[in-house]
Amino acid sequence: MKSLILTEYNHLDIVDLPVPAVGPNDVLVRVEACGICGSDVHGYDGSSGRRIPPIVMGHEAAGTVAAVGSEVSGFKQGDRVTFDSTVYCGECEFCARGEVNLCDQRQVVGVSCGDYRRHGAFAEYVSVPARILYPLPNTVSFAEAAMLEAVSVALHAVRISPPMRGNTVLVIGAGMIGLLILQAAKVAGAARVLIIDVDATRLDLARHVGADEAIHASGAALEAELMRLTGGKGVDVALEAVGRNETVAAAIQCVRKGGGVTLVGNIASEVTIPLQKVVTRQLRLQGSCASAGEYPEAIDLLASGKIQVKPLITAVAPLEDGPEWFRRLHAREPNLMKVILTPGRSEASNV
Repeated sequence: MKSLILTEYNHLDIVDLPVPAVGPNDVLVRVEACGICGSDVHGYDGSSGRRIPPIVMGHEAAGTVAAVGSEVSGFKQGDRVTFDSTVYCGECEFCARGEVNLCDQRQVVGVSCGDYRRHGAFAEYVSVPARILYPLPNTVSFAEAAMLEAVSVALHAVRISPPMRGNTVLVIGAGMIGLLILQAAKVAGAARVLIIDVDATRLDLARHVGADEAIHASGAALEAELMRLTGGKGVDVALEAVGRNETVAAAIQCVRKGGGVTLVGNIASEVTIPLQKVVTRQLRLQGSCASAGEYPEAIDLLASGKIQVKPLITAVAPLEDGPEWFRRLHAREPNLMKVILTPGRSEASNV
């Protein structure tokens, strides 16, 4: 099968690999669309340490069932499907509590680290456990479905944060996840959602998908503007979708006394926090990891149009163009958001 493989850091090749084996509890998916995630781009240059070559990356995908294992029921050849990026065991104490994102045996599709290597969906076929598979309605295109993993991450972040309903919410970072968190917060009943970024083009996109205020500022100017917009109190909840020292500090600085900060971004492995502000203002800090059961809701919200992903898709391109798109994304070319690659031969009629 045709595959896009990271053979060494900063270098991708189109190669022919064997079609993955299908275990008794697995489903072989013919991949019709797979999105390039920011984590894939960080893996491309080795900065994340989570994509050790050689590896077929890709975990934001959708396609059709090509074969099912002997123990699988509920899916058949030809079904339109998508799947979670998290491969969980289903047996540990975290899985028993529904916290599958914290599974003791957790693996991620398309990730290679010191503990495991699991090829992903930048290929014509990928094999995944049936337990992480979800049926896809005909009203959701394959390209849109490739966005469901990111939508589920945003929904999870909002779900584990302090209540949105009736509150003023700040999203820091108008990248892919930030723009989806913005929409998820609106769906959850936030009275007002503000978003900040240093990229004016991304803020235009944020306005398009429903931001009440899109703020092009940082540092002291940002804090002053947010205090003006909130009558000097600060926002009720801040969700940080970048993961850098300065943006984490901004989230803490801009939230009101007794408010909550949810940390979603994790570009930096470590940050420092203004501890006295957290303690003396009695703030709640919450980390958010991946998703845990939000896929059905994500599918419903896409199908109903309550969350928009089409405006966030920059390009849909064949798998063979993958190396060039990775190069452009890694170079931080302006005005690029989500790029979807299409390994399947029949994608033109389905995406």
